[in-house]
Amino acid sequence: MSVFLTLRIPGNAQAMEEYAKDNHERLTGVVEAAKRHGLIAHRFYGSEDGSSMMVLDEWPDRQSFEAFFAEQEAEIRPMMEAVHATGQPEPAFWAELKTDDAYGWGA
Repeated sequence: MSVFLTLRIPGNAQAMEEYAKDNHERLTGVVEAAKRHGLIAHRFYGSEDGSSMMVLDEWPDRQSFEAFFAEQEAEIRPMMEAVHATGQPEPAFWAELKTDDAYGWGA
């Protein structure tokens, strides 16, 4: 069963959108590397006040993400600087619980 990763990043959400617009090829390269490591799904979200971002990924397992991140850290670090990250990203891994109330996302 896959795992979800939430990665909270204190920084400027608007700067992330600007960085994405100005660095499309760099972001595409990072996503392609993630896909080679098994990435299933990926999104960036910004907080309502724009002071932080969250990455929401789905991976086959935690080890796949960790291998990707170790390989791509040199590409990801300048992105964090460009979006004025004010602290370390806070990763958390989540496994789906077996409940009878699943709805949406192909449930």
